[in-house]
Amino acid sequence: MDIIQAIIMGMVQGLTEFLPVSSSAHLVILPELLGAKSSLAFDTLLHVGTLVAVVGYFWKDILAMIKAFFSSLIDLSHGNFKDGVKNDPFKRLTWLVFVGTIPAGLMGVLLKTQFELLFSSLTAVGFFLLITGVILWAAEWISKKNSGKKGKKIKEVSFSNSLVIGLFQGFAIAPGISRSGSTIASGLFLGLERKLAARYSFILSIPAILGAALIQIKDIISFDSNIAVLICGFLSSAIFSYLAVKFMMNYIQKHNLLIFSYYCWIVGALTLLIPLIWK
Repeated sequence: MDIIQAIIMGMVQGLTEFLPVSSSAHLVILPELLGAKSSLAFDTLLHVGTLVAVVGYFWKDILAMIKAFFSSLIDLSHGNFKDGVKNDPFKRLTWLVFVGTIPAGLMGVLLKTQFELLFSSLTAVGFFLLITGVILWAAEWISKKNSGKKGKKIKEVSFSNSLVIGLFQGFAIAPGISRSGSTIASGLFLGLERKLAARYSFILSIPAILGAALIQIKDIISFDSNIAVLICGFLSSAIFSYLAVKFMMNYIQKHNLLIFSYYCWIVGALTLLIPLIWK
């Protein structure tokens, strides 16, 4: 892999991690188009770039959540934990993220090997992209039906809601299932405000991406490639991830997700059909 290929890979990873079109699918398809040799370790390094970006964008929220976490521990020792989580939005957000991370963590540990096998199958990627399109379309259909209702604010989001969103995040281990798309869509299914659905989705990605990076840390360190290639891929991923988060936080308040649904259907169908035509 050369520097140009690494920059392109980082750009695509950065944009597709937070646009609801599945970064994992694009990281399977793109090396085939570029003729670039990638690896799970390099893909994980690109994900670290997205981690830096989302932390950079939500740094004020994250600082407030860290303070809220320790404050909650003090509440627990004083018997005020429930009241704190009920009344303080950052305490509630902190524990919603904690609970929402559990399903993906368990699925990642228990099903990691099975899902990794799917990364070598363009057929699986195409199929799951079609599924992502359906999820996004269904979310907007339900959201339109509920358009007369007020969306849930953070204080109204239950821990069972966070578990459901966490399950959707867990299924995004499959290449082609968009993590951001499935978590935003599940938030809309559950009646969250559109901006909150995106905000919660992106903050929920932080422990998931961090966990994946820690699992792959040895492979990243030993990855056999030019250091300039690694740095360029990482920086490209971080920059374009930040732009994607900023774009989505503004876009979702005024627009629906149907364009991304159509995109997933088109790319998914092409991924399924082109290998058959080439044969």
